[in-house]
Amino acid sequence: MSIGLGILLFLLTVALMEGWAYVAHRWIMHGPGWFLHKSHHAPRTGFWELNDLYFVIFAAPSITLLVMGTSGAWGAWATWVGAGIAAYGAIYLGFHDIIVHQRWPNRYVARSAYMKRIVQAHRLHHVVETKQGTVSFGFLIAPKPEVLKAQLKARDRAGVRAPRERAEARDELA
Repeated sequence: MSIGLGILLFLLTVALMEGWAYVAHRWIMHGPGWFLHKSHHAPRTGFWELNDLYFVIFAAPSITLLVMGTSGAWGAWATWVGAGIAAYGAIYLGFHDIIVHQRWPNRYVARSAYMKRIVQAHRLHHVVETKQGTVSFGFLIAPKPEVLKAQLKARDRAGVRAPRERAEARDELA
């Protein structure tokens, strides 16, 4: 396989991973895999959460493709696809865990319109703490925040987390 074709396959894989991430997030994580993902919609009590297992689960195909591709068992295509999946994983880690959720403290402030849009869209996804009623399932492509806010309003804010002060007061009364 030529380098040019390999790079094209790599870039195509990275692009297609956004579609896969949407599908996995919408219909797996907010579906039968909610038992792992719900930890991510609750306030974190430590560095790790059950949802982090998805990082391992979704890394397995990339690792398999890279090993089988570099060993020559499956051909060069597997190496390029495995690398594309790994690259998307690195982008996801940087965007989701480092920028949005600040799992490693940093001083990054979104300044571009694109970054502001995807950060706000992901934060709007997290205002809902239930399996249903959530908006914005993609990571790198997201609807405008105004559209997402309208969707949440149309759902009568079902599952939307109470503001922290009210939640704490409610817990004290219980």
